Amino acid sequence: MHPNPTFRKQSDARNLAFASDMGVGTLAVNGPDGMPLMAHVPFVIEGETVLFHLVRSNPVARALGDGVPGKMFVQGPGSYVSPDWYGLEDQAPTWNYIAVHLAGEVRQLPTEQLRSVLDRLSNHFESQLLPKPIWTADKMSEDQRSKLMRQIVPCVLAISDIQGTWKLGQNKPDNARLAVADELPKHGLGMELAQLADLMRSPPSE
Repeated sequence: MHPNPTFRKQSDARNLAFASDMGVGTLAVNGPDGMPLMAHVPFVIEGETVLFHLVRSNPVARALGDGVPGKMFVQGPGSYVSPDWYGLEDQAPTWNYIAVHLAGEVRQLPTEQLRSVLDRLSNHFESQLLPKPIWTADKMSEDQRSKLMRQIVPCVLAISDIQGTWKLGQNKPDNARLAVADELPKHGLGMELAQLADLMRSPPSE
């Protein structure tokens, strides 16, 4: 995470809300040889836990054992920023972005909790598609549902630390930050540029 405290003023609640809205992240744990293992997973945050599932054959799932330290990295909108956009002299290129890290113990849950985890995950995302009728696993045949469930395991990350970086040009004069926000949507140098520009115009202050 960027060490500049100017970019790290968001509350735990704000960082958790951001991660929840994104709904997908990269889980990292140490493998048996000390090298990091990573998995890209959708998740749902409930209280101080992150619920998700992994394919049973995933090396991350095999590394969990009785529980291991891990970190979920959640990436938001980001883009390259050209020095020419500031309207100031002696500026350098940079990258503006939002990222949240959720750290804690990662472990497998009992197999009997798998259906509950899957239902909570699908309901979380399906609810964002309203007024579309919510899809449920009951719409699958029992054979197909059982076949798929045998291939995955339910997992949880118990959150013990939350770190967030909201690098939105807060270290620049307001006119320079706003000038960059106006330029970003015109260029395809990052992801979700309109969202990033809006955040730069009014950086969260909590």
